[in-house]
Amino acid sequence: MRALELKVPPPVVVLTIALAMWVISLFTPSAEIGVLSRALAGATIALLGVGISFSGVAAFRRAETTVNPMKPRDASSLVTNGVFRFTRNPMYIGLLLVTIGWAVFLSAPWAFAGPLAFVAYITRFQITPEERVLASIFGEPYRNYMSSVRQWL
Repeated sequence: MRALELKVPPPVVVLTIALAMWVISLFTPSAEIGVLSRALAGATIALLGVGISFSGVAAFRRAETTVNPMKPRDASSLVTNGVFRFTRNPMYIGLLLVTIGWAVFLSAPWAFAGPLAFVAYITRFQITPEERVLASIFGEPYRNYMSSVRQWL
């Protein structure tokens, strides 16, 4: 049986989830927190996410391998240094932090379902198939990497 694979780029998934989070926030109660506090906290978390994502992209660029999550078969080298020493998926962690920052800004408790939905979706439709491909390309070194570094954090 062929594994399900993501057909939508991860940033589009995040934007779709962010839109759903915003709609949820319109129709559910929100915490009474000042807009400046929410904006600062949300932006700080989101910027941390952007930084983590960019550090993963930079590591891939230095290794001269693909950064395109839609084409894992194009991977030419196994990157295990830098941020990849701590997580196998820094770019997805970065996107997760962006959705968490957005939920903080929205201050609607039900909006926090968005980051959970992102993790569930991206794990099932992107990470799992991607890791199968990388294991077929890099073999035992990748399986060793998987056993020593967490998928998320």
